[in-house]
Order: sequence, then structure tokens, then C-alpha cells
Amino acid sequence: MTTSETQAHLAAYLIDQNLAERMIPTVGQLYREQGVIVSVFGRKLMNASVIDIIKAHRFGRNVVGSAASLGQTSEILEQMQEMDLGAARVDIGRLAHDFAISSEEDLRGYLDGALGSIVGGDANLLPEPQDVVLYGFGRIGRILARLLIERTTASNKLRLRAIVVRGGREGDLEKRASLLRRDSIHGPFNGSITLDPENNAIVANGNYIQVIYADQPEDIDYTKYDIKNALIVDNTGKFKDEAALSRHLVPNGASKVLLTAPAGGDIKNIVYGVNQNMIEDQPIVCAASCTTNAITPVLKAINDEYEIVNGHVETVHSYTNDQNLIDNYHSAERRGRSAPLNMVLTSTGAAKAVAKALPELAGKLTGNAIRVPTPNVSMAVMNLNLAKAPTRDELNQHMLNMANQSPLSEQIAYSASTEVVSTDIVGTPEPAVFDSVATIVQGNSCVLYVWYDNEFGYSVQVVRVMRHMVGMHIPSLPA
Repeated sequence: MTTSETQAHLAAYLIDQNLAERMIPTVGQLYREQGVIVSVFGRKLMNASVIDIIKAHRFGRNVVGSAASLGQTSEILEQMQEMDLGAARVDIGRLAHDFAISSEEDLRGYLDGALGSIVGGDANLLPEPQDVVLYGFGRIGRILARLLIERTTASNKLRLRAIVVRGGREGDLEKRASLLRRDSIHGPFNGSITLDPENNAIVANGNYIQVIYADQPEDIDYTKYDIKNALIVDNTGKFKDEAALSRHLVPNGASKVLLTAPAGGDIKNIVYGVNQNMIEDQPIVCAASCTTNAITPVLKAINDEYEIVNGHVETVHSYTNDQNLIDNYHSAERRGRSAPLNMVLTSTGAAKAVAKALPELAGKLTGNAIRVPTPNVSMAVMNLNLAKAPTRDELNQHMLNMANQSPLSEQIAYSASTEVVSTDIVGTPEPAVFDSVATIVQGNSCVLYVWYDNEFGYSVQVVRVMRHMVGMHIPSLPA
């Protein structure tokens, strides 16, 4: 390569760098003032760095076959600032691509049509802030806290008001704050955290979060903390049926309950993107499990196109806090053996739980699980028999379409890399990452491999269910 060609590559990158830097305040302003969440091919730009923005544009190669031009998306952002838009998710990468292949010559005219449904819309999707209480503050609770805090603006009305934990011993507040501030897997908290020890509170990026110490739900009066009509998110996993979860509705100030674990009985198990219409006005809802959220969207995509006759799902799952660090007594079989040292064969109800979201698959799937010595990111291996016989390329192309151009695009990501390993999936917002390189097809049978961040990807799904439960329905454009 000649010197001039080398310099041309650097010059092009510096131009993109400059454009990305100029995007950052615009993206922030649109979100804070108008409730517009800007993304590029599904990658949110809110709080993104310059490098993150450039990488999001490059991701277009996986979606539409070519990277998005920062020049084009910058121009779209400038036009959006002048359009008086209401709250929505707007993908400027897709807008740039669709405009490029359209017969339109006037960008503003095109945007007036593509974004017309939200012009003059309200930035506030709820009339007043919705109080949220996290009951329990473990792995999922702390990630939910980070997600809620990160999204707090005048237009995003979900407000984390309190966390409820056992204890209250000396130094407890400092330790809770420290665990929120630093995470061995997900990295440091993006912002500042201070304490109000006199009032047992954590202040994170301006969010005043009351820490309530209680041994059981009935001991709490949320109105004492000026909390009203709160959505209680139980991430302890200790209350799993309707009778137990109803205890969260006893305290003054509580109105609805969301469980972040599989539920028993007739409680609705929701996999957002698949069956959120079942939420309706239910006071108690379950966000299913991380594995159910990972496999159900993929199973729906396959079943809708090829019809699943039957199959088996094997989960290769990272160890969890339920297991022992070293060999010790455990009430469950095998789980008493050291989690960091062993692969542990165990059971999972995820395959059967799919039927609660997709009744058409009832009785068609079996499942098992292997806990492995990794702290996060899991994989589901699905061995399916189909009514139709696709080729490997046809099946992969179908899943690419589902990931990029379907109502399931927030639930399914698509990987075509031959080098992806589990740590690459940490922080992936989609609950399922379809590994196309590993796909096996033989006649009417296929074996599919799906990665998932069983902590972060699942928590993003939980937040989506939370928004739906309180009536915070955010339109996504372009349609």
C-alpha cells in the first residue's frame, strides 16, 4: 500500500471521529429533552463513546451489507433536531440505508414521512414518574439498578426509588454501594455514587435511592418514604407463586409485582417480544428465566417458518450464586459440588417454560442443563426436528432477517464471526445471540447454537417488561 493510500485511510477515520464527536451532544439532547432514543442498527448511542459510535456504524455490514456513513447519519440527526419529535426509538442507521435505496431525493421530505407519526408527539409517555422498588439487590438487582439509573431523564419516567434488603448491620450501606460501583464482570458504574448514611440512602447520578431493611414484605410501609403506586421488582427468587408474591402488595404504596425468576401456578410468564400482550392489567407478572428469554424468540422464529415437530434444548450455563464455591451440603442434587471446579449436570425447566409463552410448542421440547466453571454468559444448544427441510444457508438467512428486520430484532442478535467466544457476549443487550457459523442442518433436523448474557441480556428484557406493565410503550422507527 502506498503512502498516499495509508494517509487516505487515516484521513477518512479522522473525519468519522470528528462526526462522531459532534453527534454525542445531539444524541444526549434528543434523549433528555424529547425522549428520543437514537440508535444505529440497534446499537444505542446514548452514553456511547466516539469509538462506540463508529463501531455501531460499521455494524451495518452485518445488517444491510454495508457500513452506514457518519456523514449521512449526522445529517439525519441535524434534521431530527428541527422536527419537534416525541418519545420514540429512532434508528438513524436504518433511516440512512432506507433513504439511500429509496427514490426520494429530498432528505427532509423522506424524514417527514418516515417519522411523521411522532412529529409533535409528547416527550413524556407517562403523566407522572413511576416509582420502582427493587426487592433484593443481588446480581440481577444491581444490573437493573444500573439500567434504570442510566436511563433516568425528564422524559423517562421510571424512577428507582428504593431497594429492599435484609440486614442493616454496620457498614452494610457502604458495601451495597460498593457492589453497585464495581462489578467484576460488567465493569465500573458509569457515573458517581455518594451516600447519605443518616437516612440510609444511595445517591447515584442524582437518583436518591432509599435502602430499606426488612425481613419480609409485610414489614414495610413505602408511603413513609413518599413512594406511591410502586412497581415492586422481586429479584430474590424466594417468592415464586401467586400467594407468596401477593405479599408484596400488602404494604402501603405498592401496586404491582414483577418476578425475575420462573413462576409457578397461573402467573403469566412473559418473554418480551413474544407474548407481552398477555400482561394486560395483571398485578403480578413474571419475566421468566434468562434461558427462557434466550431460547423462546429463536424457537418462535424457527417454528413460524419451518414448524418444529419436536426437539431437545441443552443449556450450557455459567454457575450461579445458588451453587457452592467449594464442596458443601446443598439440598439439590450435584449442586453442592464446587462450582468453579466442576461441570455440573442439573435440570432446567426452561424448555417446558417455553410453552407458557408459545403454547404451540407445548409437549414438543425436552431440556437439561450443564453448569460450567464460568461466571457469566451461557449457551443453549437446540436440536430440532422440523416439518420443512431448509438448507443451512436458508436457515441462517432467515435468522439474519429475524435479527435485523423483524419484530424480534430486539431479542435476537446474529453472529457470523468464526472467532466469537463467551466473553465477547458480555454486555449484549439482546437476550439471544444466534451463532450462524455453528449451525448444522441435515434433512429435516438442525442443531442451533445460541449465546446469551444470562445477567445483562436478561435484565434488559426485564426492563422492557417493566415499561410495558406501567404503560410506557415506546414506538420504534422506521417501522
